[in-house]
Amino acid sequence: MFARSAFRAAQPLKRNLLSRTYATEPAKSGSSKTLLYTLGAAGVAGAGYWYYSGQSAGSAAAKAKDIASGPPKKAFLGGDQGFISLLLKDVQVINHNTKKFIFKLPEDDQVSGMTVASALLTKYQNEGQKPVVRPYTPTSDEDAKGYIELIVKKYPNGPMSTHLHDMVPGQRLDFKGPLPKYPWTPNKHDHIALVAGGTGITPMYQLARAIFKNPEDKTKVTLVFGNVSEEDILLKKEFAELENTYPNRFRAFYVLDNPPKEWTGAKGYITKDLLKTVLPEPKSENIKIFVCGPPGLYKAISGTKVSPSDQGELSGILKELGYSKDQVYKF
Repeated sequence: MFARSAFRAAQPLKRNLLSRTYATEPAKSGSSKTLLYTLGAAGVAGAGYWYYSGQSAGSAAAKAKDIASGPPKKAFLGGDQGFISLLLKDVQVINHNTKKFIFKLPEDDQVSGMTVASALLTKYQNEGQKPVVRPYTPTSDEDAKGYIELIVKKYPNGPMSTHLHDMVPGQRLDFKGPLPKYPWTPNKHDHIALVAGGTGITPMYQLARAIFKNPEDKTKVTLVFGNVSEEDILLKKEFAELENTYPNRFRAFYVLDNPPKEWTGAKGYITKDLLKTVLPEPKSENIKIFVCGPPGLYKAISGTKVSPSDQGELSGILKELGYSKDQVYKF
């Protein structure tokens, strides 16, 4: 256990110490706290199992129907396929500068065609101006039919994020993809770490969701997520569900620049000491560290990538801690 560390995870199970290892021994019986923990974890796990496996009669029938009809049609095929115009169906406010956008696929029975991990290109063009093109990673499940979801933070000088935040249901936006990133297969690595800042969390969520959705994938996952304030922590509820359902395989650690008084997690920036404490050891045989966030985070943690096809050299904290270039992937 990491008794030497003063950091703790901000999570529903309220563990007090950080650990490189995950709980492998059953809790001792005999205390009301142990009983409450056991019942709570079992209840959440059961709910998660029901949700992900879809063992209700209705979902079983739907699954049988899907098998009989063959694989679902894909909206995005990649390759030479051009941009597709999608209708904005709904907009949901998440916080002071972030919204969720739900776009309707061309056909109700289509899935997006996204792979793990991959992104989509968005495009719009004002008359007489050059087109604005930006990549985003959808937060909707790859099996979801009829729609995709984007979570987008508005930046003061961000032309695409500003355009999206000005959109209203009924308007359209052009999409193209998928853009392949890191090809994931079950159990590709024994343990992965996700180091993210701001909306850099979306490809991390795509990857984590795929891992825990697949009962054959036993990968352990550690998340380190830096933000300005507590309300900026995107997808916190979704990660809390994963942490409660898979406490032996998933841990989340949050870092805030401006934490509230009652905050018990890490404060300031993602530091070398924190990463040294919570990440899998660089000498471990089969690990991968994923990094995604604003330019300042890349510079401090891993160094920036040169282009989508060139990861660039490894630098920053991860290099100082002894990780190799092959152990790190920059989204």
